[in-house]
Amino acid sequence: MLPPVEEAVLKNNPQFAALHHALTTAILNPDGSTKRPATKEQVSIQNDLADHRFAAAKDHLLINAISNTAPPEPKPVTKRTIAGTRPASQSDSTRQPQQPSLPEPLLDLLLLLPPLLTSPEPLPDDSAAILLSNPPFTDFQSLLPNLGELVSSTLHASAVSLARIANPTTNPSFLHRTVPSLQTTYHNLEDDLRQAKYALAKERLRAAAGLTELLDKYAVALTLLVGALEAKHGVVARSLEFRAAATALEAQKAEADALAARDGVRKEVYSPEMVTALGNYAAHLKDAKMRLESTVVTLRAELEGYGVGIEGEEGKEKTMREMARIKRQLEKQLEDAVKDLERLGHA
Repeated sequence: MLPPVEEAVLKNNPQFAALHHALTTAILNPDGSTKRPATKEQVSIQNDLADHRFAAAKDHLLINAISNTAPPEPKPVTKRTIAGTRPASQSDSTRQPQQPSLPEPLLDLLLLLPPLLTSPEPLPDDSAAILLSNPPFTDFQSLLPNLGELVSSTLHASAVSLARIANPTTNPSFLHRTVPSLQTTYHNLEDDLRQAKYALAKERLRAAAGLTELLDKYAVALTLLVGALEAKHGVVARSLEFRAAATALEAQKAEADALAARDGVRKEVYSPEMVTALGNYAAHLKDAKMRLESTVVTLRAELEGYGVGIEGEEGKEKTMREMARIKRQLEKQLEDAVKDLERLGHA
């Protein structure tokens, strides 16, 4: 699988983004192989490579099976008893003969083959000639059927174990049926693993990009916080605070000076005698106000006696108003007559 690339890298490098797009869409497959059709030479090389891989895998499996093959444990032979006969006692059963074990040459062969096959360095020619010219290798052809049976059992057990791992929910008695499909299962699991790794790498890149963005936001937030702290507690803020405090003190001083000046002006303008006179005048005004209020109350009472200002006695009020009008007319006529008499007297 082609490794994923971060979106930020593609955005910051347009030419690389174009190259990556061309590679992933027009030239290469998702698994990294080319989209161009294979030539005859390439097909031949791939077939040879597949044959060599098959031979190497076969050799590896056989060597591994031979190395892991162990001689079976001998099993005791159980004798069948006839009905009605006395059952064998425990001492008799312990004396029963066991199944014959593997031939000694075969055991020697199982012990010598693994180190010979897995040795990183080949044996010298003379040592190999001596080893192969002595038992059990001289009896290899006769021991081959038994060895093949043991190796086959080991391979079958390994295949069943793999089938159990690949199919954990299958009934153990039916696991042998899934052995032929192990290759297909392996390829499917390999594809799933490849897809999972690719998805994991992609999610890691996405998480890294998200973390980078989050860290950038944290950096911006810290910058704003530092700026706010500097604005509140920094040198400029303290200078402004001190200036404001000094201005407030100057304002308080100016207020105190104004109050003192007002008191001084009052003392200069208003002497003690004038203050006493003003106090007496204020008392006289209060007394006059009280007398005026008393007079108003008395006059209102007199007017109410004539029906003025009382609901339901509007007729009296009209009569009084008419009498007042006639009185004013008579007073005016009287003044005119007095003026005429004065003119006659001067004449």
